[in-house]
Amino acid sequence: MAAAGETQFTHCVVGSGPAGVACAHALLQRGAKVLMLDAGIVLETSRRELVTEMGSRKPADWSAEQIKNFKFGMSAGAKGIPLKLAYGSDYPYRETDAHMPADYDGVALRPSLAQGGFSSVWGAAMMPYSEKDMAGWPIGARDLAEHYSAVAKLTGFSGVHDDLENIFPLHNEPSTALALSAQAKILHTRLAQNREPLRAAGIHFGQARTAVRAGENGCVYCGLCMYGCPYGYIYNSDQTLRVLRENPNFTYRGDYVVTHVREDGEKVLVGGHDRVSRAPFEISVGRVHLAAGVVSTAGIVLRSREIYDRPVYLKDSQYYLFPLLLTRRAGDVRREALHTLSQLFVEIFDDEITPRSVHLQIYSYNDLVGQAVRQSFGPLAKILEPLARVLEDRMLIVQGYLHSDHSSQIAVTLKKGATDRLQLQAKLNPEVRPTIRRVLRKLMRHRGQFGAWPLAPMLQVSEPGRGFHNGSSFPMRENPGELETDTLGRLHGWQRIHLVDASVLPDIPATQITFSVMANAHRIGAAAAALK
Repeated sequence: MAAAGETQFTHCVVGSGPAGVACAHALLQRGAKVLMLDAGIVLETSRRELVTEMGSRKPADWSAEQIKNFKFGMSAGAKGIPLKLAYGSDYPYRETDAHMPADYDGVALRPSLAQGGFSSVWGAAMMPYSEKDMAGWPIGARDLAEHYSAVAKLTGFSGVHDDLENIFPLHNEPSTALALSAQAKILHTRLAQNREPLRAAGIHFGQARTAVRAGENGCVYCGLCMYGCPYGYIYNSDQTLRVLRENPNFTYRGDYVVTHVREDGEKVLVGGHDRVSRAPFEISVGRVHLAAGVVSTAGIVLRSREIYDRPVYLKDSQYYLFPLLLTRRAGDVRREALHTLSQLFVEIFDDEITPRSVHLQIYSYNDLVGQAVRQSFGPLAKILEPLARVLEDRMLIVQGYLHSDHSSQIAVTLKKGATDRLQLQAKLNPEVRPTIRRVLRKLMRHRGQFGAWPLAPMLQVSEPGRGFHNGSSFPMRENPGELETDTLGRLHGWQRIHLVDASVLPDIPATQITFSVMANAHRIGAAAAALK
């Protein structure tokens, strides 16, 4: 093993995903010298060349073969997309079992060793947490406000001033908004016409906020968003990483798989192995910030504390899908130039459903929706093709999320052996389906004001972890106990090791997780930079 040597870096950030780059950015702004260790798997050369080639041309100049290759491996069925790829590549998911062995029992959550983490395949939705959903936390929305603003400047975001702002502040002036699709315009117009009765019923709506470049030098509405943006207009934390690497106080080392950390007086020893050669390493630094993602961070913590056969519990924001059928057609949606990320957000506050908020993201047509419709018809697909075309023109897809109070959990246990292995096991919550049914019943009651109704028989409730809104394995507390963290993400007994990803969130609210995780990581980095 390499010798620890003299401490050269004041701070080490483990992981290059959204939390990692946000934390590193805050540290660098305050004069810290930062080392980032990252497994750093990147898109393979052949795929990168395809993206570069397509990104250098207008959509009208793309060949059918290029588009086919770009969409390679992606398909949709009645239950949604089995695995979301990036540019036809599975690189965000590669090599995880080789370096972080794990067994999954009824769990859809997976770790990532990719450079940029899962920001290469995320939906780019940006929403802060409401003060109500942070009730009982040791920090409040006001503690994150300046950090939301800093993160919004890092990622950029498309959005508008609307009614959502009263509950979910923008925190930064949005750039030019993305244009709504024809289907989304129909729904939004109907919602706006019924704003007051909907508000009285606890239903708030607005245009989706997304970390996407819009305007004159932005989105060209090619409809490929679900596969990856050839122009790089959808934010990926790799974009921030490239900026960080221009800072002389920042050092990036790829192919580093961190497996354990240990405090040693006024330094921290970070250990692991080289991703390619498997050679072990140990590096001495001043402080460590774990931003490896909730599965990897759990493994690092449990291994470092030598906690075996004792589970920690990841909270989940339950993810579910259902169609919303417009009462009027939107025209030939197949020929429309549009973006295929979330178009609208609907937020429901109704104590008869849950004391917490319910978050709905509404998507209009994309070719994966067309595939899913036809798959649901089974062997009758050809006969029912005319019906499929009618449904395409009217059908919106809703991605729903519940607060973790009404969602299942995931038990994460480290098992000792010749090679340590994690076990992730679903712990199902019987409240999940009744809560979702209450959401659907409320939408059905207000179908006239929506100009659309939910197709409840086509509801799909996913396995825990499928929405990748998970955390709370080592939650922040005012007075942390064992395996809990303080407001700077330090486990009870640690002083120089900070957890900065979603592992420290006390709960998982229904609204989108990435914006808040980045803001909290930025907050911890800013505060830790001032510590000796």
